[in-house]
Amino acid sequence: MIVITGATGALNGSTLKHLLETMPAGGIAAVVRDPSKAGALASRGVEIRQGDYARPETLVPAFSGADQLLLVSSNDQGADAVALHRNAVEAAVEAGVGRILYTSHQGTAADSPFAPARDHAATEELLAASGLPWTSLRNGFYAHTLGWATAGWRETGVIAVPADGPISWTAREDAAEAAAAVILSDGKYEGLVTLTAPDAPDFTRIAEIASELAGRPVERVVLDPEEWVARQVAVGAPEAGARFLLGMYLAAAEGYFSGTDPLLGTLLGREPASARDALIQADER
Repeated sequence: MIVITGATGALNGSTLKHLLETMPAGGIAAVVRDPSKAGALASRGVEIRQGDYARPETLVPAFSGADQLLLVSSNDQGADAVALHRNAVEAAVEAGVGRILYTSHQGTAADSPFAPARDHAATEELLAASGLPWTSLRNGFYAHTLGWATAGWRETGVIAVPADGPISWTAREDAAEAAAAVILSDGKYEGLVTLTAPDAPDFTRIAEIASELAGRPVERVVLDPEEWVARQVAVGAPEAGARFLLGMYLAAAEGYFSGTDPLLGTLLGREPASARDALIQADER
């Protein structure tokens, strides 16, 4: 049995759909906080189980019988993500799960300026200490966020950032498909598994791509970080959220997202989507 948490979300929901293309629905259980939102999966024959990282008592029954368990990382900026992940890992141990797979992130490090990277590092330590076989899927920085990071470039001709560095912008859909391939490999991939697009352009290169798409110059401008935060707040962003995102840029500037790995393309059997593809998609929305 393959058990998938966050099964109605964009990442693990996509992984589940890819699994359904190659295996019977009866071999999959979807763990969701609100079963009423999983009707489409239930109609396809997927077993629906209620489970919530914040309610540990729900997790052992939700994970019961799992040969492989795909844990989605918490995306709640206001929560103690490591505590939530600890609940999930401890429940997996108690439930006797055969293998844990965890959706981590490229650039995971205890000293990263980007808060989620520190959470992922702590969670990977929990996995290593669990005694269970485990795989951490270190996905490249999700490329759909590039649309937000470059918002308004067509109108202004400017991409303003608080710091610049290479980022292996990786399509979330590609990462989800690769996760399904790893699950279906039946334990071939152990420990840390890096899944990134083949290139890691910085924002100078992103501006060049935007210039090529627009047929006119687009400039990359690096602002003082405090000025950048102030601009975000001025257009309605909460200051805490702006400072959270500032950590991503600072981590990029320190090279945390610069690495690339060919494994994603190998698992997909094709070239992964590129930053150019992401910029085009964002521009079309």
